[in-house]
Amino acid sequence: MSLCTREDIAKLDADDPLKGFRNQFELPPGLVYLDGNSLGCLPKSTPDRLATVIREEWGRDLIRSWNTADWINAPRRVGAKIARLIGAAADEVVTVDSTSINVFKALNACLQLSGDRKVLLSERGNFPTDVYMMQGLSMLSGGRIETRLVDGEDVVAALDEDTAALLLTHVHYKTGRMRDMAAITKHAHDKGVPVIWDLSHSAGAVPVNLNGANADFAVGCGYKYLNGGPGAPAFLFAATRHQEKVFPILSGWLGHAAPFEFDDAYRPAAGIDRFQCGTPGILGTAALEAGLDVMLQAEMPALRRKSSALGDLFLRLMDERCGEFGFTPACPEDAEERGSQVSFSHEHGYAIMQAIIARGVIGDFRAPDILRFGFAPLYNSYDDVWQAVETIRAVMVERAWDDPAFARRAAVT
Repeated sequence: MSLCTREDIAKLDADDPLKGFRNQFELPPGLVYLDGNSLGCLPKSTPDRLATVIREEWGRDLIRSWNTADWINAPRRVGAKIARLIGAAADEVVTVDSTSINVFKALNACLQLSGDRKVLLSERGNFPTDVYMMQGLSMLSGGRIETRLVDGEDVVAALDEDTAALLLTHVHYKTGRMRDMAAITKHAHDKGVPVIWDLSHSAGAVPVNLNGANADFAVGCGYKYLNGGPGAPAFLFAATRHQEKVFPILSGWLGHAAPFEFDDAYRPAAGIDRFQCGTPGILGTAALEAGLDVMLQAEMPALRRKSSALGDLFLRLMDERCGEFGFTPACPEDAEERGSQVSFSHEHGYAIMQAIIARGVIGDFRAPDILRFGFAPLYNSYDDVWQAVETIRAVMVERAWDDPAFARRAAVT
């Protein structure tokens, strides 16, 4: 049965078990925000938490707060909270650095575990930073290490005795396609290959069970579905069985076994702590923790049911209301195969996105022609979907996108 009236949508929102979470976020009036897969909304609790850190912990207690406010253990404490969302043990995740740097660490770890193997394998069209880190390592090795990219459907077949690491994104950043983590990890392990999973579009959005899949390493960012704020710290997962086998290539002082002994020689800390590097950013970590504390109030099955329903509704309404305007789904139409986003390709995708943003519906664009809409079930409503599709239809009917101002590329798309 088609959902074709605003009243139908209103009933969905009235019956939504997660509807109360929307009030825990700052959402500007009149704005439909469907870009939580790029930058999550501000939790209302975050400004007060940051004010406390700034005025009391930093302003009053100053350096004493490394002990009195437990700043020194913030990366482990916040990492343990992320672990609850990704199927990991508390001592397998640390909040630290950026996703790019953590990819570099994980790739080096896999090389150490893989002996003489030399190929770093990923798919064409993976998120660029993952591939760039592979290419950088190849350059650093003087050509000993090889970066190899294959089509996505050929990844498993490309695994061989030369593969040192397989690096894949669990939910693809453009298409939203979600991979079978357990099955692919098993295929890789059967070939003796450790796997790194990029969870940037998974953590907090879809169920993840790293230990259930016997994963080796994983990375992800804190500013998307975890609502940690722009540039929030990233996280790194290292399975317990690997931690003591790896000598950190980025052997910073906080990864030392006894950082305040100030030894000249590096000795790696035990366990996950060895993957720390430099001094953590306490303000960013505090903001991320505030976002996680909201996220952890919800049950992941409920989040997943709602995000799937939001995506299904968006696809259905786009077909009904905008089917004649040349939009082609660029994501799986089956929710079981899709993360918490919907994507469409269109030859005028960039200009169309700018036109709907100008009318208060925020998604984003990914080259060459992808309009991307992310659904954060904690704060997105079914009415957001209705308004977004009606705005897209109005922009297309009026050809509002065909304005030279909307064709000019901004620095960030």
